[in-house]
Amino acid sequence: MLLLDGKTPAAGYEPMKEHSNIPWRNWSGYVRCVPRRTLEIQNETELANVIADCREQQRGLRVVGSGHSFTPLVQTEDTLVNLDQFQGLIDIDERNGTAEVWAGTKLAALGEILHQHGLAQENLGDINVQSIAGAVSTGTHGTGTQFAGIANQVVGLTLIDGQGRSWECDQFRNPELFQAARVSLGALGIISKVRLQTVPAYKLHYQSQREHLDTCMGDLARHLTENRNFEFYWFPYSDRVQLKKMNETEAAPTNIGWGKKFNDVVLENYAFWVLSESCRLIPALCAPVSKLCAALVGADERVDWSHRLYATPRLVRFQEMEYNVPREHFAQVIEEIRQVTADRKFRVHFPLECRFAAPDDIWLSPGYQRETAYIAVHMYRNMPWQEYFRAIEAIFLKYEGRPHWGKWHSLTEKRLAERYPRWQAFNELRRELDPQGLFLNAHLRRLFNQ
Repeated sequence: MLLLDGKTPAAGYEPMKEHSNIPWRNWSGYVRCVPRRTLEIQNETELANVIADCREQQRGLRVVGSGHSFTPLVQTEDTLVNLDQFQGLIDIDERNGTAEVWAGTKLAALGEILHQHGLAQENLGDINVQSIAGAVSTGTHGTGTQFAGIANQVVGLTLIDGQGRSWECDQFRNPELFQAARVSLGALGIISKVRLQTVPAYKLHYQSQREHLDTCMGDLARHLTENRNFEFYWFPYSDRVQLKKMNETEAAPTNIGWGKKFNDVVLENYAFWVLSESCRLIPALCAPVSKLCAALVGADERVDWSHRLYATPRLVRFQEMEYNVPREHFAQVIEEIRQVTADRKFRVHFPLECRFAAPDDIWLSPGYQRETAYIAVHMYRNMPWQEYFRAIEAIFLKYEGRPHWGKWHSLTEKRLAERYPRWQAFNELRRELDPQGLFLNAHLRRLFNQ
């Protein structure tokens, strides 16, 4: 494949912060490394110079946003580029409703920036600490059958490849690269800028309630049709779920004061941490604790601006696996997970999170060309998770599952190529943009068989 309009970045170098042999770990604490150097870049010139330096020295390079992936995407013993100083708004195009931002901009900050301009993202996931480039590159998503993942909101981006060339990508300029780069695992190059399609700022009415699992499954089609955003959590060893529904409203914000925030952020997280530590120390408590959490789910509702309602505070740390399955298989998958959990009596008390999304045409998106359901399983940090995850993963794979790139999975090149129709095309493009494998670490080499 020949790309047509690559540009050499401007010459010049500006000092950046550099740290040697500083230990790094991801949010969950399971992925750790000691990079030879960690660089805090502040502009595109610095970024281009880092790439040129690593290419000349034949050393690897990885980029970290917020470290919220559960896979070793960032892990490196060579150069780690930190994007924390590479944040902020570049431009707002009011006529077209687009916003261009630097790649390291955190989703929480981005929500407030857009809100100041009367804008919002059309949908978000339930975590807002990630950088926009990290969220896009790993296929981060929210829930709602009208909406694909966050990468689908990207209408343009700038990518610097392994040869130091800068690419402007959208549906007109380098359209194939655009379809590959929006979910790229950082394997094609480093995204420096992202242009997002936004919508006018809107408020949501959030409602939460407890329901029987069988009732939820029986009413699933109605829930998905009647609600803008719908998801549910099933508590293992119980027959109860927590439903979460959100719909647009013109009502004034309610139930959002400091007392409510203190309850959500401090009391609920602290109480769940105590229960989780109890399960870690006495694993036999897992099933009773899961049933207790299910019983404690109460009715709740509030109204607020959209970007302030999507995210849920997560102070209790865990390991996570999430797969995308065709929506028509969702009920069978849930039933088999329910059965294997009961049969093998896994020591787990975290609920399963079930979300739904629209298809898209992004090459490595788990939602590529199919109506989808996402199912996420979690295990409290420092509790054994491998046996549980592998048993559930086997069910996902039986039903054409595709892994979320930022969550644990065991797949390598052969099985991934079977699940992603554009896998080989992506890999060919990757070799063209990064012939030295500058952006490959051990994890990515396993995925791409390099």
